[in-house]
Amino acid sequence: MTETARPAAPLTPPLALLLDVDGPVASPLTRDVRPGIIADLLALAAAGIPVVFNTGRSDAFIREQVMAPMIAAGMPEGLLVHAICEKGAVWFSYTAAGPGPVHVDRELAVPQAFGDDVRRLVAEDYATHMFFDETKRAMVSVEQHIAVANAEYRQEQALFDADAMDLMARHGLGVVRLDHHAPDSDDRIDYRVDPTIISTDIESVRLGKDLGASRAVELLAGQGITPQAWRTVGDSRTDYAMADWLHHNDHQVKHVDVRPADGVPVKPYDVLTAADLGLGAEVIHDDAGAAFLRSWREALAG
Repeated sequence: MTETARPAAPLTPPLALLLDVDGPVASPLTRDVRPGIIADLLALAAAGIPVVFNTGRSDAFIREQVMAPMIAAGMPEGLLVHAICEKGAVWFSYTAAGPGPVHVDRELAVPQAFGDDVRRLVAEDYATHMFFDETKRAMVSVEQHIAVANAEYRQEQALFDADAMDLMARHGLGVVRLDHHAPDSDDRIDYRVDPTIISTDIESVRLGKDLGASRAVELLAGQGITPQAWRTVGDSRTDYAMADWLHHNDHQVKHVDVRPADGVPVKPYDVLTAADLGLGAEVIHDDAGAAFLRSWREALAG
């Protein structure tokens, strides 16, 4: 064992972390991850706490914004971190040596011809406010330009989403967006248009943070690891699906909501917010995510 190697992870760690990336980990304004969060993630992982990312982001985004900073900060040899991307359609793992193979569930991919048409739609009508994400392997996504004010983007987003729904219909694809359902000719809905505060994802209805949670449990089980409890962290209502799946499959879980202004739903498990750390309502997104990571690191250190 070299000086930078670490002992084998415990097979029944007291905790495992299942983390959404945009909001809790990466800033929704700058898209990058602050050094303090990287340091705390490394400290927790090195102490034997499994760290799994569960995100709608692409594997390229995780490699650039999360993996590379962790490696640069001194990721110990032997440490394995899992990343579940595109809401469960894509996944890979990485060590200090870099990323392993990228796995893609092709059955969950949006048809390429539709993606090509969305790319043209953005280039022709929406390029001022958003860009087409070329790194996605299964989903079709567009995202707000950093230099654009979010309020302006959200106005354009509503128009784009409507155009995307129309485009789906022209391709004969059944689609849902929020409460609007548009089934295909066989009265089926196979895809959803999912708007977030900085992007719109167009994806199979089979994708979701619950699928990501299922994959996370499988990936850890492949290492022989069964956590005693989980902490899921997210910034939107859809992120609760992580904790929902874990709870319904008999795992102990608490969910952290770093943007509770949308309203905290009643759940059969505990939901934590920055207020549980004695922080004010203004502490949201990666400020709240950083606070919880630091609290878990301090608790682990005793």
